[in-house]
Amino acid sequence: MPQRIEFRIRRQDSPQAPPRWEEFSVPYRPNMNVISTLMEIQRNPVTRDGKRTSPPVWESNCLEEVCGACSMLINGRVRQACSALIDHLTQPIVLKPMSKFPVVRDLIVDRSRMFAALTRVRAWVPIDGTHALGAGPRVDPHGQERAYALSRCMTCGCCLEACPQVNARSDFMGAFVFAQVELHNMHPTGAMHAGERLEAVMGLGGIADCANAQNCVAVCPKEIPLTEAIAEVGRQTTKYMVRRFFWR
Repeated sequence: MPQRIEFRIRRQDSPQAPPRWEEFSVPYRPNMNVISTLMEIQRNPVTRDGKRTSPPVWESNCLEEVCGACSMLINGRVRQACSALIDHLTQPIVLKPMSKFPVVRDLIVDRSRMFAALTRVRAWVPIDGTHALGAGPRVDPHGQERAYALSRCMTCGCCLEACPQVNARSDFMGAFVFAQVELHNMHPTGAMHAGERLEAVMGLGGIADCANAQNCVAVCPKEIPLTEAIAEVGRQTTKYMVRRFFWR
């Protein structure tokens, strides 16, 4: 086992500041992950050549791959830092912020575009006027299983980072949106607003902008069936367009 862990971290003091690289060396301990090594660097922020620097900053919360906050590029692959075990990584370990989101500082990025997309497609189940009516319709076991798989989304941003359609010239919302549209459209109460969700994904940056690269499903840390969700929402939008045509 190595005696020390070598890191190369891309730093950026502010959104306007130029990026720079700094290298660090951390004593090895068994069962370390990227977050625990970043915490070691934070306690003693000295570069490998002995220069004192500011502590690197990153986002994390749950430390068990549930919150989605610690997404970053680790050795060139987008993933969660909390579940990236040092023993499974080649050194030097290179850490960079995700490239498809504005950098706030160091490894922290602004994922506001994801939350704006969820608002746009009404990714919630409205309960006003229904919460006092007692239990709703029962959902069959197959539907429950499907809904659970879709509900595991952490809004981590991995699918957007891996998607070639998400770039500075595109308004594509990303694969996670279609999984949430399918999830809320299949809910007995949420289905009341299915048409509004489908209208949203039929607009700018919606389902038609997906080029079916399938990178999203390959990097999703929760193994959400994103390509299946894209296909299902595509089917729903086609049926909706046909019905809407004959409603005129």
